[in-house]
Amino acid sequence: MATAPAPLSLSASTLPARLRAAAVPAGARGRQPRRGRMVVRAKIREIFMPALSSTMTEGKIVSWSAAEGDRVAKGDAVVVVESDKADMDVETFHDGIVAAVLVQAGESAPVGAPIALLAESEEEVPIALAKAKELSNGQPQQAAAAPALAEDAAAATPPPPPPTPAAAPAPVAAGTKGIASPQAKKLAKQHRVDLAKVTGTGPYGRITPEDIEAAAGIQPKPKPAAVAAASPPVAAAAVPQAAVLPPVPGATVVPFTTMQAAVSKNMVESLAVPTFRVGYPIVTDKLDELYEKVKPKGVTMTVLLAKAAAMALAQHPVVNASCRDGKSFTYNSNINIAVAVAIDGGLITPVLQDADKLDIYLLSQNWKDLVKKARAKQLQPNEYSSGTFTLSNLGMFGVDRFDAILPPGQGAIMAVGASKPTVVADKDGFFSVKSKMLVNVTADHRIVYGADLAAFLQTFAKIIEDPESLTL
Repeated sequence: MATAPAPLSLSASTLPARLRAAAVPAGARGRQPRRGRMVVRAKIREIFMPALSSTMTEGKIVSWSAAEGDRVAKGDAVVVVESDKADMDVETFHDGIVAAVLVQAGESAPVGAPIALLAESEEEVPIALAKAKELSNGQPQQAAAAPALAEDAAAATPPPPPPTPAAAPAPVAAGTKGIASPQAKKLAKQHRVDLAKVTGTGPYGRITPEDIEAAAGIQPKPKPAAVAAASPPVAAAAVPQAAVLPPVPGATVVPFTTMQAAVSKNMVESLAVPTFRVGYPIVTDKLDELYEKVKPKGVTMTVLLAKAAAMALAQHPVVNASCRDGKSFTYNSNINIAVAVAIDGGLITPVLQDADKLDIYLLSQNWKDLVKKARAKQLQPNEYSSGTFTLSNLGMFGVDRFDAILPPGQGAIMAVGASKPTVVADKDGFFSVKSKMLVNVTADHRIVYGADLAAFLQTFAKIIEDPESLTL
């Protein structure tokens, strides 16, 4: 604090006394220390809860890699966050000292909320601790402190209108003014909007792209997707009603984990998509023989099925497509097979990327690595969210047939049952026993029609019944 006025007095000393008196307006001496405090505050940076996936709305702190008082460098992992899909290391974007941890291990925070404060030097640590105390006091106390914080800022905006103090975002915005998302900063630059004059409406006062558009006077355009997205909330409204039912005597209620909540949300969203199902029986004798040959080399049946599906999708790209806006086809340039895997406390779909281009041995190695990372909850977002077609195999459990629910953002999902001995009659009327499995495909009827799916299943069956092409 004492060092802030020094540069100012040094600069003023180069002027004659009468010019100094004329150049310094009345009350400037009181404002100079406040400008010094602003510079100090700018050195306190917030570490925010990141959005680790497109469906993540809040995250849970698994553990802190850096403790309070530790000095960290840009790029260092400081915290492990549990998203709705995996546990991921979160890096810091700045050098500094971890001055205060706002969200402890085991606690949750919404995306965009500050979870820790980073001080640039040891001198700023006490200021960061004071700011942490203000944030932990809750919004009512922050509302009372907001005028003082606004007065400290020399470039503060005029007093807010009466409704603003009553709104929750306004008090919080005073402590985090100017914090903007990358997209908001880009829009602000395009439309020449001063971020300092924008009040954020996002979590903890963060400035969102919508805030920039409002400040620029841009009317929000109606999005067609919003109409299609209106159905899931209606369907989701039925979920809370279940909680209103009287509890079953002696029952124990266990809340969803973060992953289970994400699965539940996705399944409810899937109900808004018009789907249909087609089943197809396939003889697997030759596939079983091939499997016995390649099994010692680490190739699994799941990989063989994924490879066969990818090869069939290459010939029927509409089944690999998706409908994202309700009025157009999105044809995917890559064939990425997502495979459903049950893990402790949930379900996840690791993705075999470019499955049509890789041989079964490389796919098997990739699959082994993906499963290992999935069970350790260490998958990266592109390793579980980039699927264009999903495969769900319950054949190893003896299940002969089942239907799978279509994942959001995909055109089809295949459910594979067990291969079982079946009496089969050939074209000459002779009977024999062959192994058969039944596959059921659930597809989005907006883009995939019955003939499309039937043709795809015929191609898939030909590959399975004559699987030599899988080894090429």
